[in-house]
Amino acid sequence: MSCIDILLIVMNFLGALVLFLYGMKLMSGGLQKFAGRGMRHIMGKITNNPLSGIFVGALLTVVVQSSSASTVMVVSFVNAGMMSLGGAIAVIMGANIGSTLITWILNLFALGESGGGFSLPFFALAVAIFFLFAKKDKLKSIGEFIIGFALLLVSMDFLQAAMPNLEEYPNFLEAMGRISGYGFWSVLLFTLIGTLLTCIVQASAAMMAIALAMCYKGWIGFEVAMALVMGLNIGTTITANIAATVANASGKKAARAHFVFNLIGAVLVLIAFRPVMNLVDWVTTGVMGVSPYTTPDQALYNPKVLPWSLCFFHTFFNVANTCILVWFIPQMIRIVDWMVKPVAEDAEDEFRLTYIGGTWMNTAELNIQSAKQEIEIFSKRVLKMYSFLPSLRLAKNDDEFGKVFDRIKKYEGITDRMEVEIAKFLTKISEGDLSEQGSQRISSMLRIIDNLESIGDAIYQIAALRKDKLEAAVHFDQHQNDNLEQMTVLVQNALDIMNANLQCSYSAIDLPSAYAAEDAINAYRDKLRAEHLEAIKHNTYNYTIGTAYSGLYALYEKLGDYVINVSEAIDVENSKKVTEAQGAGA
Repeated sequence: MSCIDILLIVMNFLGALVLFLYGMKLMSGGLQKFAGRGMRHIMGKITNNPLSGIFVGALLTVVVQSSSASTVMVVSFVNAGMMSLGGAIAVIMGANIGSTLITWILNLFALGESGGGFSLPFFALAVAIFFLFAKKDKLKSIGEFIIGFALLLVSMDFLQAAMPNLEEYPNFLEAMGRISGYGFWSVLLFTLIGTLLTCIVQASAAMMAIALAMCYKGWIGFEVAMALVMGLNIGTTITANIAATVANASGKKAARAHFVFNLIGAVLVLIAFRPVMNLVDWVTTGVMGVSPYTTPDQALYNPKVLPWSLCFFHTFFNVANTCILVWFIPQMIRIVDWMVKPVAEDAEDEFRLTYIGGTWMNTAELNIQSAKQEIEIFSKRVLKMYSFLPSLRLAKNDDEFGKVFDRIKKYEGITDRMEVEIAKFLTKISEGDLSEQGSQRISSMLRIIDNLESIGDAIYQIAALRKDKLEAAVHFDQHQNDNLEQMTVLVQNALDIMNANLQCSYSAIDLPSAYAAEDAINAYRDKLRAEHLEAIKHNTYNYTIGTAYSGLYALYEKLGDYVINVSEAIDVENSKKVTEAQGAGA
């Protein structure tokens, strides 16, 4: 075999692999856009019931066609405190089961000589959908899914063609025989190889496609193929662990739980490797009439037998491990608690993106969910920043005041950076293929983060005015302090409603309560202004005190304006009307 021959084989193989990954991306993207908001919020409905978690995990993975995407979402939800670690582990178990579907699909439709032929009718169907339903996003998403599936079939055809018949390369066949001839050590070696390759590719479905093609072409034997499957199940955990590098301790624990579950499952199968292989052999022989141990040089050899046994083993591996380990979720929690050390208490005071720093889903629609969760964290930071304001008034000395003021100033810088980074992320999403609803949601989110940053600015301005008042030795009387305290409470109520609206589904926000809170702030501001004008008229307090006092309640009212802007922007339909009105005004 010349260097040119080797280079051509490698290039053809890589080209087929890239086409496979692109087909998977189209399939996943089409399904995600078709499922829409329901898919993006399904993870939030998880309870602590392991059975419901397993079911939802399997269902979600079938929808997104990626166990890695499912587990990254799990990390995000645990990180936000929206899902318990026990519930997350159950979802991860279900995701592993759901990932076996693609193996059966590839074996049924793409393996062998029929894959390329199946693809043409699917291409024709997709083109018809695009032609007939060009203005219907939902049906276009189905067409995108069908094209992705057709590309999957074509890529499997190319993948098999890229693997030459081993009879033409006896030296390679001999080398494979030697590597596979060390019994259990060979099994461990190929488990490690499967793990490393999946870590590199970061797509267990692609590695499964390669394993199926290798089985069909006779490159690997029965036990080696099973070892690769165990390895890819371990290697697929790398994606969630990469995403968790920017997560908090809870998110990291969810990612480690994925690794622990798959690793323990592989160890259990390795311990009982011979009985498990006998079971797979017995089932395959009973269904296909030929043992998967049959080699290409034997008369009864059928190239389709080993891929079928691989499908059965992949499903058995994940289902059996789930049935066993679901009873040991508390013990797994203790393991990951030991693996992940708690973070420092002041970690919240540092700039850190939780969902969008190291995580990028394979489609724009899923990234919208990550952006929403990051905005929820943004809102919580703003509320935390606001909670520092009363400490300025109650500070016992200048040093205590200075510490609180510096903390508010630090948070103001964090809000500025969060707005910039989230806006960059949303802009990047908008460059992708989005549904109309997705595009509108991004416009709404951009308006939300702009106003959240403005809230942070207003809080800092209040703190700065308090500092100027302290340095100028300006003192309010009890009535003025009580009035400002009441204004603080009213704005806090508005902020709480805004935060609750951001945390829930955008289609279920409480806009009337937000307007009521805004009206209460405006009415109280009007009352204070009227009283202030009377006080100035009667020289109740001097001009310096009056300026500081009126400046503070005006800033609180201005802060309230930004708060109601957020709640209005959450409502997609209202945001759409605002955008259209702005366009008409321009």
